[in-house]
Amino acid sequence: MHSCTPELAYIEYLPSIGGNAFFLALFSILLLMQMILIYYRAWAFSSTMVCGLILEILGYIGRIKLHNDPCQFTDFLLYLVCLTIGPAFFGAAIYLCLGRIIIIHEGEDVSRLRPRSYTIVFVTCDVISLILQAAGGAITSSATDNAVRDMGVKVMIAGLAFQVAALGLFMAFGVDFAVRSNARFVRFRPTEPRKTPNPEFVAIRAGKKWKLFLIGISTATVTIFIRSFFRVFELNGGFHSRLANNEPALMVLDGAMVSVACLWLTVMHPGVVMARRWNTVKSGK
Repeated sequence: MHSCTPELAYIEYLPSIGGNAFFLALFSILLLMQMILIYYRAWAFSSTMVCGLILEILGYIGRIKLHNDPCQFTDFLLYLVCLTIGPAFFGAAIYLCLGRIIIIHEGEDVSRLRPRSYTIVFVTCDVISLILQAAGGAITSSATDNAVRDMGVKVMIAGLAFQVAALGLFMAFGVDFAVRSNARFVRFRPTEPRKTPNPEFVAIRAGKKWKLFLIGISTATVTIFIRSFFRVFELNGGFHSRLANNEPALMVLDGAMVSVACLWLTVMHPGVVMARRWNTVKSGK
């Protein structure tokens, strides 16, 4: 047994059992739901969601264990690394959807990029962000002095900042497509030639689930962006800054934001909304 004093603790408060247990239970339920939804064969989407949810669960387990011993570095690292990199997987799940949204709206002619290019560009950005965050976590975990540990945190911050920039650019492309797609219908004249609409895509677009799916993707993107922006400032101030030790801020700007995103991405699962056409929609077939 060792004596944990405030000077030795990695955080300056005892994490709430109730609040962290709530998020642990919520993400566990969402993980179970995502595993059931694998039935709809949206393999890439489901894989990224499952990975992200597992990391969220591990992160909150780490926080609950810190309640009993805030000096335990292993538990602190479990919380820090898992809750930092977990949402990168949710970002990847979101990035996988835009190209398919464009195809279902038959808006390739007004899109700035080819549908598949959105997936390639932004998933690549997400992988870079994830590598930086994971590398930062690895450096922090193996550090033997504060200087090396601080360097690891800075690498994690760089990964988060890159994620924020990518999400911001992604939102700009999404808004641009929405505006240009809507303007296309406003400007359309009956005398102009127009390709025959795909009846299956028309049926998907006409459904209430599709409209809710678009709301869900938009909401999830914004909440993950807010969360990532918050974590950049939190980590930038150091582990002993006021923001890094403000649990209510973490619960709202990280836990709640990620929860809202995951709820939308689970309830409005694209495999269900796209009538099990996730794998064929990507090619426009």
